[in-house]
Formats: sequence, structure tokens, C-alpha cells
Amino acid sequence: MDTEVIICFEVHAELGTQTKLFCGCRNAPGAAPNSHICPVCTGQPGALPVLNRRAVEYCVKAGLAFNCDINTEARFARKNYFYPDLPKGYQISQYERPFCENGFLEIEGDDGRPYSVGIRRIHLEEDAGKLVHSSEAFDEADYSLVDFNRASVPLIEIVGDHTRNPLRSIREARAYLEKMRQVLRYIGVSECNMEQGQFRCDVNVSIRPQGSAEYGNRSEIKNMASFRFVTEALEYEIDRQSELLRSGKPVIQETRLFDEERRVTLPMRSKEDAPDYRYFPDPDLVQIDLDRETIEAIRKTMPELPDDRLARMVRDVGIPREEAAILTRDRKTSDFFDRCASTCSDTSRLSRWIIKDLFRVLNRDGLTLESCPVRPEDFSGLVDLISQGAVTDQTARTVLDEMVRSGKAPQEILGEKDLGIIGDAQTLEQTVDGVTGEHPEVAAKIRQGRMEAVNFLVGQVMRKTSGRADAGKVRDIILRRLAVPEGREDGE
Repeated sequence: MDTEVIICFEVHAELGTQTKLFCGCRNAPGAAPNSHICPVCTGQPGALPVLNRRAVEYCVKAGLAFNCDINTEARFARKNYFYPDLPKGYQISQYERPFCENGFLEIEGDDGRPYSVGIRRIHLEEDAGKLVHSSEAFDEADYSLVDFNRASVPLIEIVGDHTRNPLRSIREARAYLEKMRQVLRYIGVSECNMEQGQFRCDVNVSIRPQGSAEYGNRSEIKNMASFRFVTEALEYEIDRQSELLRSGKPVIQETRLFDEERRVTLPMRSKEDAPDYRYFPDPDLVQIDLDRETIEAIRKTMPELPDDRLARMVRDVGIPREEAAILTRDRKTSDFFDRCASTCSDTSRLSRWIIKDLFRVLNRDGLTLESCPVRPEDFSGLVDLISQGAVTDQTARTVLDEMVRSGKAPQEILGEKDLGIIGDAQTLEQTVDGVTGEHPEVAAKIRQGRMEAVNFLVGQVMRKTSGRADAGKVRDIILRRLAVPEGREDGE
């Protein structure tokens, strides 16, 4: 049976505000357990919530980034459920009037063309606390501890729309999550650190016969915080549901968990719908009215988004799309490139040097661009020196290593270490004569027309000059000194 896959995500992203959503406690991921709590975020009787304005701005900012309609009237609701890390017995969320609705995120579809995946809503809510189970952190005893530091941390939930261009494959699903995380980091509302649970999702997946207009029963896989695990969970769940469909057995609508060791999904509980949570307007929080001036003020703080920046780099700077895609994966990298490009005369060489050489040094030394002492104007200066022929590529890599170590400018390093290019023809000729004298058999091959041997002598000269010789000039001198007839240098 030919089947069609429908995938939809509910993505949760913790917002990077200084304080929590409804109290003044610090939003401090990784802090000691229960070190940032108060009567409000631990649900003590009589404690009243006060809304964090910055969290609202961040939610609206996400809505603008994902092409949503921004509602001028919004309010909070209580979502009732009982769990040990939810001290109030309900979560303050949004139901009937979220801040953002009817958006989309454009990805590259399976056919290679742009594909706008529907987003139904983006709403603002508080996170729950965190359970730490004894078998995970302490011993084999059967107990759990609760850390309330995360309780009431502001969270946006981005709910996909399975009726408007749903995700149709595992590849599209991963592209959607990666693009969403990239955009949220670009606009500065969340670090989206998956290891700390700042970006996680619930995955809804269903199968139906190809061409069917009816949706199949869906399974929801809860609390996924790894792209790899999402991929593995989808692979298993699609196979499981497809086999049920082929055998004529029903797919039960339910919530499932992913067993990371066995790489299977397992039943957790029957899937809840909205009535199960008994939503009702929160009586402690008034309706939020957003005027158009406020929304436009937030819009003006929006940075250039990844797709727009990529298009600009290709169109205005003239670098290949593949290189621009690498440079725009992370906002800090693309910001660094833009600052370099503003003073660099060779942007094509600049993009290659960032991708191949700067990244190499940073990875080797365990550094990020933020912690790297190389200033953009110094890096662009190094690239210009290469383009002008003032240093060779090999010398430039030596200089770059020293720039990363010391933070000094390239001209200063060249002066201190006497690393400038050797331009004196007599010195180069003497070096070439010495190398050909050391390797007469190679020189004989070149005189016989075996031009591939030239590269060996060029390499020997570069080694003796510590990479400071111009390889093109060295090659010309070798051919001239060995009296290679004109036309033979191309292997004729």
C-alpha cells in the first residue's frame, strides 16, 4: 500500500529573558538546584503573578520572524494537569487568544523548491520544574527530586498546522527544526541550547493511504531534545504505523515516549485534547492589549533574517550560494563576515579563508568567534595581504595562528618575525640552484619533459624559504634555469 506521511511539531523554546515570566527570580540555566525560586514560581497560596514585558516582546518578535498575524488582544489561561514538577497544579499558558497566529516557515522541500510549512499559532507560557530521578544522578534507590529553578521560565510554543503544507518526510522534518532553531537564535530570543532543554519538541505523526483526504490517527512523541533522536523516533514510528495500516489494524491515538537506547517508541498514555486540560481564563492576569505602535516598534528591532542575509551575500557580495549558506548558519559568523567584508577588497577569498582556515584554527583550539581575539579588520587585512602578493598562503596561515594566539595585527606579526614574502630574484635563483643541485635526477626528468616533477622542486624551495617564496615565480625560475623550451611547461 502506498502511504503518505503527515508530520507536525509542537516546538518549545525557552526565552532568554533576565527574569522569569511571572516573578522577579533570575532565569539562570545551569544554576544550583532551587537557588532561584520564590513563592510565585513555587505556587505558594496567595502569591500573584506579574507579567514580564520583555517575554511578550520576544514572543511577538518570534511571530514576526515566522510571518504570523499578531493579535492586538491576548490573554492567559490556566491549563490544568497534575505532575510533581508543576507546583500549582496548573500551567499558565494561552488558549483562545494567543499572541501570534497563522504563520509559516519556508524550508527547502523534498523536490528542491521552497516550501512554506504552516504554523497555526505561537503562544507564551511558563515552563514547569525539572524532575531528577535517583537512578540518573544518585544511586539505584527509587525516588526523585524536584528542581524548581525552571518553574515559570518563559517559554514559547510554536504549533504547526497539519492542514497547511504539513511536513511530508523525515528530511523535511529535520530541515524545519534546524531552520526554526536558526531563526530563533538569529533574532536573539533564545539560545536554543538543546542540551539544557531550551529547545525541545513534541512530534505528531500519522499515516494515511496515498491520495486520501482523511487524516489518520496520530501519535504524539513527547519531549524530544535531539535532532538525531527525532529522526530515529520518526523512522520507527512511521514503520510501526505503516505496518499497522498494511495489516488492517487500527492506529490508536496516543502519547508515546522514545526509548533512546532501544530506539523505539513506547505507549505513555492516551492522547489528551483541549477539554482534558479544562482550560479557563486566568483570573489573576488581565487581558493584554497590544497597539499597532508597539508591534511596529518591535518590528524595527528585527535583525536581517537568515534567508535575506544569504540572498544579499550572493547578490551584493558575489560569493557562491554554497559558501553563503555556511556563513549564514550562525548569526555571529555572518556578522563577522559582514564586518570583514566592509574593509576587504577580495570578498571571494575572504569567504574561503573564513570557512577553511579560520574555522580550522578555531576548531583546533576549541574557540568560538566570540572568544577568538582576531578582530574583523585584522582578518580582512590578512586576506588583502594575500591578494596583493605580500604574503603566500602558507605564510598567511602561520600569521593567522599567531593572530589567534596573541590578538596582534598581521602587519605587526610580519614585522616581528620577518615573514614577508621573498621578492628578490637573485635570492630565489640561488635557492632554486641549490635545490636542483641537491636533486639532479629530478632536474633531469624535467629537462626530458616530465613536468609533473616541477612541483617537487617548487615544494623543496618553499620548504627552504619557510613558505615565504612566491610559488608561481619559483616555478618560472625553475623552468628558465633548466632551459625548458617554451610550450613544454604545459606538458607538451
